[in-house]
Amino acid sequence: MNIFHAILLGIIEGVTEFLPVSSTFHLLMATKLLGLTQTEFSKFFDVFIQAGAILAVVVIFAKEWFSNWDMLKKVAVAFMPTAVVGFLLHNVIKNVFFSSFQTMTMIFIAVGFIFLLVEQWLDKKPESLKKTVADMSWMQAGLIGLFQAIAVMPGVSRAGAVIIAMLIMGYRREDAAKFSFTLAVPTILAAAALDLIKSRELLSQTGGSEVTLLLVGSAAAFISAFIVIKWFVGFLKTQTFRIFGLYRIVAGAALFWLIR
Repeated sequence: MNIFHAILLGIIEGVTEFLPVSSTFHLLMATKLLGLTQTEFSKFFDVFIQAGAILAVVVIFAKEWFSNWDMLKKVAVAFMPTAVVGFLLHNVIKNVFFSSFQTMTMIFIAVGFIFLLVEQWLDKKPESLKKTVADMSWMQAGLIGLFQAIAVMPGVSRAGAVIIAMLIMGYRREDAAKFSFTLAVPTILAAAALDLIKSRELLSQTGGSEVTLLLVGSAAAFISAFIVIKWFVGFLKTQTFRIFGLYRIVAGAALFWLIR
């Protein structure tokens, strides 16, 4: 991996982290298409640069969070299922889910069809998306967390799982996206912290060039995530998730054809 790769992967991370398209899947596929070897450092790099994307969320929404403590409490409840699943299945996630290209791609495509089916169902209930985060019960917060826990499998998309769950429950698209953004903060920070603990031996061997790659990748992720978040909130005021469902199906099929 060189500086160019770090910048490109950082941009991919920032663009895809908060869209319902699975940033982990895109990073793994980009690594494969670029011909980069999947090493322990590359796996750590993919997790570490998420900090840049998270910083973008903090910069944009921090002021809003401090005036809405009730939402932060609901986020804490929603975070718990993912924390438990991630901790218990960390090794399985890293060594099994991350190594099967066919499984990841099939999941990626399948979720695309789910998006289309949910949107078709919502077409029959045009007035159903009325709830705001203020209407969320503790039980619903926990259920949303369970949906997010499914996204430990590369290809599902953490943002996609949360947003689809909230749409099914009747929440406005913009509220679903903002709750997903906020829930990403503890989720990704916890994943990064767990990886830091698991990779402490690797960190002790990391040289200056690797540190530079981590910092450059994180900076690229921050800038691209900041732009995408601003765009996505506006997009959801007038658009549905069909475009992301179609993208998943077409992109997944193309990857099957390219890497077979």
